[in-house]
Order: sequence, then structure tokens, then C-alpha cells
Amino acid sequence: MTEAAKPMEDHVLVEVTVPAPADAVWAALRDPQQIKNWFGWDADSLKDEIDFIFVTHAEADEERRTVTFVGVNDRYEVEARGETSLVRVVRSAPVGEWTDVFDGMIEGWISFTQQLAFAFARHPGQTRRTLFFSGPPRVDGLGRSVLGLDAAPAPGEPYAMPLGPDADAAGQVWFTARHQIGVTVDAWGDGLLVVLDSPPREDKRPLGSTMLTLTTYGLSDTAFADLENRWKAWWDQRFENAAPHES
Repeated sequence: MTEAAKPMEDHVLVEVTVPAPADAVWAALRDPQQIKNWFGWDADSLKDEIDFIFVTHAEADEERRTVTFVGVNDRYEVEARGETSLVRVVRSAPVGEWTDVFDGMIEGWISFTQQLAFAFARHPGQTRRTLFFSGPPRVDGLGRSVLGLDAAPAPGEPYAMPLGPDADAAGQVWFTARHQIGVTVDAWGDGLLVVLDSPPREDKRPLGSTMLTLTTYGLSDTAFADLENRWKAWWDQRFENAAPHES
């Protein structure tokens, strides 16, 4: 039996409830200007990445509210639930060939879908500014443990603890997943920190790797620059810098 002829089965990669009607969420998945406020992070390449993924390599079904990404068998689904919506990313794979191992693309869908839910829940229509760091640790110890987030409470619970270079961070645990965690940060204009830890690999990253995405709202240029300087200095002492596909 050829690969194309093998029966397929669906696997839900991430599913969230978004406090907005389905039409509004659907627009946020189709309008590049809205996509840039939740997908990825600020970068010179963001516009081109959005065009590539969501425009030229996507097939949209307006009636079913699904966006299927060409070549990867992944799709977004938006399901109306009254004034809220259920949003999920689904992967179709040949029956019996699904493996529950670390997959950078899956982890990306988890992070970005949580960022979508956060934007609608806390900052609808607002413009974000982000900082992004990526690379392996200089000594053994990944981001979640270095940041002290191994001791974070359950999702939905408040926390108050040192966070990176910030001695008095406070907010709420937004989500947890096998390889990542997201916490809101009051001082960043009710922002969001997503920490993604890649497990060690002997051939490429023997100490693993970490990605941090810091999402902020409403900070002045001065406050944002101060945040960037603090976190960059903290990061550079503990981690090397590498592009996500290199780390």
C-alpha cells in the first residue's frame, strides 16, 4: 500500500477555548494584519512567514472554518460555541505511524495557539511587542528550571516569584504542556512569557535548548528597552544564542 493510500487518523495537537465569536476568531486566522498579533514573535521575517504559511501554503474552507496547511497535514479548526469558540490544531497521520516524541512544529502550534487565546482573552484588538531568545544553556539546566517555573502552580492559579532578572514578578499561570509553560506577567502590561524547552539530543544539543517569547502590551519605548536590556543580559550569562532551527 502506498503512503497516499494508507488510511489517516486525526490527532489533536492543541485545543483552547477563546472568549470570542467564531467569526472574529476566523478573521484572526485569515487576516495577516491580525495574525501578526499572535503568531510567532516580532522579527524582520514575520510578514514573509505569515504570507508563506497562511496565504500561499494554506487552503481555507470558509464554511467549515478550517485552514489546512499544504504539505504538513496540519489544520486549524474553529468551532462556534455561542459567544465563545473552540480552536484546535489537528494533524492527520497514517494509521499506526503517529509518534509522541518532541516535534518542534507541534510545540510551535501549542505556543502560538495559546498566544492567540491570550490575545483575545486579555488584549483584544491591541498591538503587542515581543522579545525572543533562543539557544542552548551554557551549563546543564533548561529554561523552565533556571527560571524557577518548575515550582509554578497549576494553570489558572496566581504566582508571585522572581522571574529571570525580575525580582518581583507576579501574574497567573496561563498554560502548561509537556515541554513548555506560559505565565502572565503583570509588569509587562499584563503580558505573557512562554518558555519552551527542547530535550537533549546527543547529536545536536547535548544540553537541550530553550526558547523564550516575551509578549508585552502598552509599555513605553523606555520601559520596553529596559526590559530588553535586563533580559538580554540575564540570557547571555546563561544561554548561547542560536536560531530556533539551529538549537
